[in-house]
Amino acid sequence: MTYGVGIIGAGPGVSALHLPTLAQLGEAFRVVHISDAGSGRAEALATRTAARFSAGTEDLLADPAVEVVAVCSPPAEHSSQVVAAVAAGKRAIFCEKPLGTTVAEATEAVEACRRTGIPLIVGTNHYFDPAWGRAKHHLTVSGGPVVSVSVTLSLPPNVRYHDVVSELPTGSRQPALPDLTRPDVAAAVVGRLLTGLAIHDLPLVRDIAPRFERVVFARALPPLGYAVGFVASGIPVQLTAVMQSGGADALWRVTIATTRDRLDVSFPPAFVHAGSARVRLRAADDRETTFAHDPGDGYLAEWRALAELLDSGFPVEYDELLDDVRYSLRIAADAAALIGAPA
Repeated sequence: MTYGVGIIGAGPGVSALHLPTLAQLGEAFRVVHISDAGSGRAEALATRTAARFSAGTEDLLADPAVEVVAVCSPPAEHSSQVVAAVAAGKRAIFCEKPLGTTVAEATEAVEACRRTGIPLIVGTNHYFDPAWGRAKHHLTVSGGPVVSVSVTLSLPPNVRYHDVVSELPTGSRQPALPDLTRPDVAAAVVGRLLTGLAIHDLPLVRDIAPRFERVVFARALPPLGYAVGFVASGIPVQLTAVMQSGGADALWRVTIATTRDRLDVSFPPAFVHAGSARVRLRAADDRETTFAHDPGDGYLAEWRALAELLDSGFPVEYDELLDDVRYSLRIAADAAALIGAPA
């Protein structure tokens, strides 16, 4: 069955990612409506799929051709738009991360879906990446307990993430950099980047280390980034990210060390269909194993998961979605508090 999709949001992510992704899944989904917040971008995007377009959410949610709603708006609007889609009687919802900017917001969205039994998928493409499934299987059967986890990102400047921590000067194409020497600014930057960037991988980390204990250190990295260490389930976890121009090629890697081996999961850059992550295993005797590369990726897999929920009627893991939010927001809040605390 093919389901009509209405996309709330018309930003770069919709143009570069969601439309190309859904175009590859024509057997399951068809984009029928795109709305923006008044920018006018929806019209240009709609012409690519012969879809309708509108401003705001009212017309899209009232459109009977829209069976599935994709919430691709700014994070502060996610929860309320999920609730509105449920109230409009839609059949399923795909929501970009984060599901909510507070636990209360996320709870409201999840409970609305739970009450009606509506399938809900949060777009955590790394979690859905087929390579992560194989890596997690290895960790389960290898017998070596996990002793450390690190998530390392080195990215070129990205206005999408600069926007959440700074204001762009009028008429300037270059994002203004925040003053990280101010503890209050540094705390806000790290908190927002953790919920906007690190959140890609925190569901993976929670799979391995589900019981959050405490943040050990946290600092903002210039020109824009963070270094955060915390302990969960007795396992030390380090999150490091930096965005700077003129650096190396994009790096996005999760490294998991056990008592027997080290597993490196290297994800492709965001917003591209480049197949699954690359997984390399180094044993204690220095033997290396490279996992087979899958042509599919997490972007496709998360939408296929939504189609499966629609077709099969399998139960949705609502509690898992909420636990991911609680885990991520707790880390972000505690890291920000540690940075902003007086010396």
